Amino acid sequence: MNHAALLIRQLGPADRDAYFQLRLRGLKAHPELFGQSYEEALARGPAQHDAILQGLHAVEGDFLLGAYLAADTPLIGVVGLARNQRDRERHKASVIGMYVAPEAAGRGVGRALLNELLTRAARIDGLRQLQLMVDSSNEAARKLYESLGFRKYGCEIEGLNVDGVFHDTDLMMRFI
Repeated sequence: MNHAALLIRQLGPADRDAYFQLRLRGLKAHPELFGQSYEEALARGPAQHDAILQGLHAVEGDFLLGAYLAADTPLIGVVGLARNQRDRERHKASVIGMYVAPEAAGRGVGRALLNELLTRAARIDGLRQLQLMVDSSNEAARKLYESLGFRKYGCEIEGLNVDGVFHDTDLMMRFI
């Protein structure tokens, strides 16, 4: 597949339902990959994403990106960036909600999403580092992040409790 054919763009209010449905798929299929549970997401509903989808703070580092095989095709992957709000931590932002639909796996979608996120992050005034959390057993994701310059700086033991099963979480960061 020609990776250049992928369309990566910032998601907006019109993408709310498509984004929410893809997120729910991810939460249901891979609960260990997300801090939010499927039940929590359903209870809060799609409106929980309205603020970030408005894009009012995108230039400051709060946005969601979506991946498509081409224009007018279904959303197949997502990733977000969330800037720290506290004054003394504004130099940091978190990579959030990374998910690629299984039917699109192995096509470079995750790498394309992260490359676009890194490109945009480099343009954000005052932003110095990106942080993320990844399930310690998720080798494929960790290798992708490492290939893009992220480095593990710690591990949260039993970081997530998924239905009574505890998962360690690797903490990774990258300077911009």
